[in-house]
This record gives sequence, C-alpha cells and structure tokens, in this order.
Amino acid sequence: MDKKNYLIGGLLIVAAFASLYLGQKFAPPATVPPPVSTVVSPADTTSAASAASAPSAGSNATFTALAKAPAHATITTLQNAYIAVNFTDFGGAIRDVGLRKFPAELNHPEPYVFNALHSDPMLAFTDFPGLDANTPFELVSSTATEVVYRAVLGQQLEVIRRYSLVAQPDDTHDPYQLRSEITLRNLTEKFLPVARISLSLGTIAPVSDSVYGQKVTTGYSTGSDQTFIARTQLEGGSGFFGIGASDPKPSVTSGGPIVWAALTNQFFTGILTPDQPGVGLLTHRVKLRPLAPDDQHNAYGLAAAAQFDVKPLPAHGESKLGFSFYVGPKEYHRLSNADIFKVDQDKVMQFGFFKWFSQILLTLMTWVHKGIPNWGYAIIVTTLILKIVFVPFTLAASRSAKRMQKIQPEMQAVREKFKDNPEKLQAATMELFKKHKVNPVGGCIPILITMPFFFGFYQMLQGAAELRFQPFLWALDLSAPDTVGHVFGIAVNIMPLLMGATMIFQQRLTPQPSVDNAQMKMLKFMPWIFILFCYSFSCALALYSTINGLFTIGQQLVNNRMKDVGDTAGPGAIAVENAAAFAGKPVKNVTPKKKK
Repeated sequence: MDKKNYLIGGLLIVAAFASLYLGQKFAPPATVPPPVSTVVSPADTTSAASAASAPSAGSNATFTALAKAPAHATITTLQNAYIAVNFTDFGGAIRDVGLRKFPAELNHPEPYVFNALHSDPMLAFTDFPGLDANTPFELVSSTATEVVYRAVLGQQLEVIRRYSLVAQPDDTHDPYQLRSEITLRNLTEKFLPVARISLSLGTIAPVSDSVYGQKVTTGYSTGSDQTFIARTQLEGGSGFFGIGASDPKPSVTSGGPIVWAALTNQFFTGILTPDQPGVGLLTHRVKLRPLAPDDQHNAYGLAAAAQFDVKPLPAHGESKLGFSFYVGPKEYHRLSNADIFKVDQDKVMQFGFFKWFSQILLTLMTWVHKGIPNWGYAIIVTTLILKIVFVPFTLAASRSAKRMQKIQPEMQAVREKFKDNPEKLQAATMELFKKHKVNPVGGCIPILITMPFFFGFYQMLQGAAELRFQPFLWALDLSAPDTVGHVFGIAVNIMPLLMGATMIFQQRLTPQPSVDNAQMKMLKFMPWIFILFCYSFSCALALYSTINGLFTIGQQLVNNRMKDVGDTAGPGAIAVENAAAFAGKPVKNVTPKKKK
C-alpha cells in the first residue's frame, strides 16, 4: 500500500509540473495588438502616450486610461551619463526618464524609458483642482543641471517647481537620483487653506510579456515596515474553486506614514522619498493597450500617487515640500548605500523570506564581478566560493551517508529481531548508530544549508538588473532562459538539461542508505521533476545549479575513494549482539555460518 501511495504521489507531482509548463506553452494566444514598446527616445518631444487612446465607453471601468500628451507641450531635458530626464511644461512635471545604460531591447541601442506610457507625468499634481497634468506652467529658468517652473492658481496660490540633477555622481549623490522642491506661496492677505496634494509616481509596465503580475508592484515604507501591492491584487479573479473570488478593483488606497513610495517592475524602479512623510499612497490599475480585451493579463500596468497634507498658509506665507526621486535599475549595492538612501530602500528588491541569503549572494557576486567582467563567470566563481566554504559540512554528511549504507544489513537484522517491540527496536537502532558513529540526520545537513542559498539565488535573480541582457557562452541573456531553438513549439533550453544531467549523475554516485524500493523510485524521479520546475527559469539559476552539481560530483568521487577511519565498530554480527544486549534482551547466535 505504501509503495502505491509513493507511486501515485510521484505521478501527481510530475503531472502537476507538466500541466503547469505545457499549459502555458500551448495555451491559445489572444488576439491582441503588439506588446507595449518601451523603446522611446529620450530626445523625442512627443509622448508615446499620445498614440494611445482611452478605452471605449463600454469597456471595463476598473482601470485608469492612458493620458494624451498636450499637443503644444514644450520639453526640457536634464541629463548626465546615466539618465535623460524629459520635463513637460504642462503640469511642470517629468514626462519620462530614459535609462542610458540599459537598452529597451536586446541588441538595440535605444534606452529603456521609464513612464513611456502613462496616465500622468511623474511628480504631476493629481486630484488638485486647477493644478494637474493639463495646467500650463511657465518655464522660469533652465540650465544644464536645473529646471524651474511657475504657475499661479486663481491669483491666490503661486506654485514654484524646481528640479535639479547632478552631472557627476559622488559619495552623497546617486546619478539616478533627482532632487525636486515645491514652493507654495500665498498671494493674498488672509489665511489660505491648501487641499491635500497628490503627486504622481508615474506608471510602471511589465518589462516583457513573459513575466507575471507580481513583477509589477507599488510599495511604500512606514519607517518600520514595507508593504508591496502587486498588480494581481487589483485584477480580481475566480479564486480556487470559487474560494477567495474577488472583483477587479480600480484602485487601492494605503494609509501612512509614507517614508518612501515606489513603483517597480522586474528590473527597474522609481522611488519617491519626501523630506517629510506623506499621509497615503493611491495605487491605480492602468490599461496600457486600449484595444486589448479587458481580461488580457499583460495589457495592464500600475500607477501610483503619494499624498501629502499642507497646513493653511498665512498671509503672504509659504510652505516648501522637498523630495528625492530615484528612477533607475534595481541594484542592491546601489540602493543599500546608506550614505545616499534611507536604510530600508533596498527593500524594493523584494527578496522575500530568504532575503539575507539573497543579499549575501548578490553582494558576493558583485564583488567577484569587479575582477571578472563577465557575469556568467562571476556566477561560477561565486558558486565555487560557496562550495569551498561548505566543504566541511558536505564531507561530514558524505561520511554519515557511507556509514549508513554500510550498516544497512545490520539494521535489517535489528528490525527483524525486534519487529514486535518498537521500544527495544529504537534503543537497539540508536546503539547501532552509536557504535558506528553514524548521525542519522547527517545527510540532511548539506541540504538544509544549501537550499536557502538556492532559494535566495532564485529570489535575487528576480530583480537583478545587473544580469539583464548579459551574455554567457550560447546564452544571450542570463536573466532569461537560454533558449537555442524550438522543437514542435517547445523551447529547447540547454542549461536546465545540463543541470538535470549533473543531478542524475550525482545521485548515482551518492550512497543510498534507503532499502525501500518505493522511496528509491521517488528519489530517481526528483531530478526530472526539478528539470520541469526550473526549465523556464533564468539561465543564471540553472548555471548556478549546474556548477554546484559538478563540484559536488568531483567532491563525491574523491570522497568515495577515501577510507573511513572513524568507524571503529566491529563486524555486523557483533554489532547486532551489542545492540540487542543494550536493549536488555538476550540474543541467539547470529554469527553467519561458514561455507564448507
């Protein structure tokens, strides 16, 4: 019965992974327009959003429409070697930001543009009567490092918007970080109340159609905790057999304090850090493809706006709001720089439960990359460093596995002798372990140590912008599967197959103490399940697992040739007698008869 259960369980696991993978591969494609392009030149003077129209009146109202750029908007640009920031005089805000070090597409020079399609320009006023993205601002001054805009609302409130960008980064300025200041001045002779201010963080889109909704998020920090809102939380769904079903939501409002607020996709982020905490964050779902069906998954992005309260202004008084606005790659070594960023802004990496391991791995890999220019080789060296550090644990586990395999006949004899007395069976088994210096859980130690690093590596790769479009051998992009072709519509990924081959060979070399045939079959199934599970993951993760397996194979070959001098116990029959005596039960002679 147990063997049947193991077999059924294994088949169900295989079927689950197979259906998950093949279901995505062979699902009929929806008839939608081409994917949203983020290839927008920072020098362009017309917004990419002007080509998009709002949804028709009969469409689903649970999303925000794209904005149309004003026809006569004047664009002013601040730039350094890393970013090109395009400002619009309508709203006195940031139309978009071109990331000059990061191409939008592989083998194309055009930079990735943050906020290419949007519902509002970045840092534009939203929900403020008379001050929004359609309000014309006067360009007061423009230099190579600073832009100043001005507008007057109803002859009562003067609004000055000042932006500055450092030309060269230093110890206190990051090249991707912009400084913004808003001055509100009362032009009247009496107290002037000011409505709550909402500033747009922009609109974030998926980097490609191959990623899922959880890669597109908004987030904020209260100073002690961080909260992230995935696009899927606004999409609704039927739940699991009706459990947890929910309707689509147009927006989600989060309470403050807002120490910083962010928009993120897989590799890039925009982080607004006010000098004084905000009071809330409003997250909208935005339809990026107006002509796509409402249920098309990747037709949507997210927009966010941070909210701030301003005290009433006395006669001719003024109030200032200051912000730091980072728009750039999700690079841990950059965002964890406490001299420039707040302590917890690196949390936008969203490493999850294994964050400590992800941080260690990414820091180590970045350090290695300083001496090795190719990221693929940097991953290999990082993996080898980890394996060398864990050699003592691996050797101890391997010795334990060998001893466990060696005493299997004796353990079987003990089981037969005390099969009707569980208490004495346990005592005799423990004595047998003690005599042979076997740690019954010793084989689990390497797994317990290495598995968090595996999951940490996986989490780290989800947002490591350093690996995007980085080649290695036949792979064109370490952050994506190393597909070399297709057979019957199925992608051929080489590195996961190499990873699986190393796992199978490693399994054959490793001592297998188990004598349960069903368990042995389950163990043989595991490499194949792992191949299915990792087949569509990034090439970098499969490379890490492959090198880890090759090193383990070499280590196991050496270990199998080493003599175990620590096992001082006598022959199997004597060990059985000692174990039985320890259990308090006289035994008959179990010495095997000599052959004539």
